[in-house]
Amino acid sequence: MARTRLVAGNWKLHGSAEMCREMVGALRMGLKDLEQVDVAIFPPYPYLPLVSNLAAESALGLGAQDISAHASGAYTGEVSGEMLREFRCGYVLCGHSERRSYHGETDQLVAEKAQAALDAGVTPIICVGETLDQREAGDTESVVGSQVDAVIEKLGPNAMDHVIIAYEPVWAIGTGKTATPDQAQAVHRFIRSKIEKLDATIAGRLRILYGGSVKSANAAELFAQPDIDGGLIGGASLKAEEFLGICGA
Repeated sequence: MARTRLVAGNWKLHGSAEMCREMVGALRMGLKDLEQVDVAIFPPYPYLPLVSNLAAESALGLGAQDISAHASGAYTGEVSGEMLREFRCGYVLCGHSERRSYHGETDQLVAEKAQAALDAGVTPIICVGETLDQREAGDTESVVGSQVDAVIEKLGPNAMDHVIIAYEPVWAIGTGKTATPDQAQAVHRFIRSKIEKLDATIAGRLRILYGGSVKSANAAELFAQPDIDGGLIGGASLKAEEFLGICGA
C-alpha cells in the first residue's frame, strides 16, 4: 500500500529568529517541486508562533518537540495540545529518546502524551528505540515491542490509524552511526507486524519513520526499504540544503 512519505526536522535546542526566517524561506522555495512527501519542522517552543506565520499558506508543516499530558492546570512550564494547535501545529513528538533518557519519561507517560495530542487534534509522532546495550543483548524487539504495546493499551488499536511511529535507535542518534538499511527495515517490519495482528488495514496505512543520523548521502537507501516511510531528522535538518536533499530522496 502506497503511503505518503514524511520528513520531520527536529531542531532540538537550536535556533534563533534569524535562522527561522532563513530556513523557512529556503524550505518554501525548495519544496515547491517535491511531491508525494510531507515535510514538517519542529523548532523550540519560543519560535512556534514565528515559524507558524512564516510557513503560512505553504506546504511546510509545523510540529512541537513535546506536549503536556494535561489539558490545563497548575503545571508550570508545560504546554498543552490546545495551545499547540492554536499555532498551526499539526504534529508533536512524544517520547523522543532524549526525553526518555534525560527526563525519565516512561512508556506510560509517553502514551498519555500521545492521547493528549489526539484529544487536541494534533498528530503524535511516537518515538521508540533501544540503546546500544539493549541491542547487543538481543533485546531490541522486546524493548521496542513494550514501547509500542504501552501506546496500544492506552489509545486502543483503532487510534493507531491516527498516529505516526518513529523508530530511533538511541545508539545512532547524534553519534554518526546509522543502522544499516537492513537493520532499520527489520525493526520497522517488526513494528508494522505488531499492528497487522490487530488490524491489517491500519497497519498498511501506518507511517513509520526512521531517525538516527540520516543524511542526504544515506537517505535514499534507507527510504527505499518497504517499511520505512520517511525520517525523523536531527542535526541534518538545521541546514536547508542538506535537509532538502533528504526530502528529495
